[in-house]
Amino acid sequence: MKFEQYTFSEKIKKGLNKLGFKRPTDIQFKSIPSILKGEDLLAIAQTGTGKTAAFAIPVIDMIYSNKLAARRKTGVKCLVLVPTHELAIQIEEVFKSIGKFTTVRTVALIGGVDQQPQIDELNKGIDIVIATPGRMFDLISQGHLLTHQIETLVLDEADYMLDLGFIKDIRDLMFKLPKRKQTLFFSATINDKIKKIAYSIVRQNAIRIQLSPKDPVAKNIEHSVIFIGMDDKRYFLERVIIENPDTKILVFVRTRVRAERVKKAMERVGIESLTIHGEKDQEERSEVMQTFRDGTTNLLIATDVSARGIDIPDIQIVINYDMPEVAENYVHRVGRTGRGKNKGDAYSFCAPEEKEILDEIQGFLDKEIHVIKLDKLEYSNTIHIERERKNDYQSVIDEIEEFENRKKRKKRK
Repeated sequence: MKFEQYTFSEKIKKGLNKLGFKRPTDIQFKSIPSILKGEDLLAIAQTGTGKTAAFAIPVIDMIYSNKLAARRKTGVKCLVLVPTHELAIQIEEVFKSIGKFTTVRTVALIGGVDQQPQIDELNKGIDIVIATPGRMFDLISQGHLLTHQIETLVLDEADYMLDLGFIKDIRDLMFKLPKRKQTLFFSATINDKIKKIAYSIVRQNAIRIQLSPKDPVAKNIEHSVIFIGMDDKRYFLERVIIENPDTKILVFVRTRVRAERVKKAMERVGIESLTIHGEKDQEERSEVMQTFRDGTTNLLIATDVSARGIDIPDIQIVINYDMPEVAENYVHRVGRTGRGKNKGDAYSFCAPEEKEILDEIQGFLDKEIHVIKLDKLEYSNTIHIERERKNDYQSVIDEIEEFENRKKRKKRK
């Protein structure tokens, strides 16, 4: 079934056509009819399968139809709650693109930036709000965001919100919303804890949709693991980059300090890169994402805090430079590639001390990850690349540690 066969407004179809959306994905095909009927929904689907459009399309259609029929009172009708700034911005772009030719208005409310422009937008009249919990509650408490007319609540990347400890925020929010509302719960992973919380939030007759429960990662991603000593990883990252010129590569590390160390190490060998992590303010993060998105710089080094909000369709390679501390995070990291119909590669650099984590990930995926075997000569040749630069990495570590120490000394003052 094509989108043109749906009963959506022609202006919404025009927006979909401009985006190149011809047919619904599985999650869209199964979710849209239930959402249009006003049913609550618990949807579990892999990252990169079109979850955002699955709720954005019917929500925009319902709001726009009511506006045309003059049945709509002023006020916010849909609230989409998300865990990260990047995800809020990405979802805002999807809503605005789909509803471009309608009168439906959308705004993202995120922290880390001046709230006044967001307040000004709310005062002009907004139909759909995409928000992170902190800024949302700030604007509710100040009386700028009114919730009494909200008809649809969407919890997106709900599993990650629960991991971050937002369950109390979600429960507090429920008391501020009308009892008669539609609740849409979207998540990439599910476990007994999340399932219990989800069913406490949606109505008893909620529709449950679960796609590919045995394989939480999209099929068009090739997974590989390379066993590498922790101190040798930087040489293999350099090799992957050199062997894949003009390729958009996303690298995940454990901490912001590791991110900056890897960036400096790459700079020392003439490779330009960007970093994104929780210590950067929103303006910096937005600038980094735009630079990576437009291809000005093709190497982005990120921490897990950003994994859910990076939605760039042409990322060809994801590298787990550090193995994730939680097995479920592997799904969200590698899900940044192979999005839609695109194919992608996911490489994991696994040090001996990280093999236990690898076992947990394979257990979570219920399959083994292909091992790229390197003989001793190939391994040695990789780490001895331009060996005269061997001391650069240690000097980078020293620089970063000195920088951190200076910051600590300033704080003490």
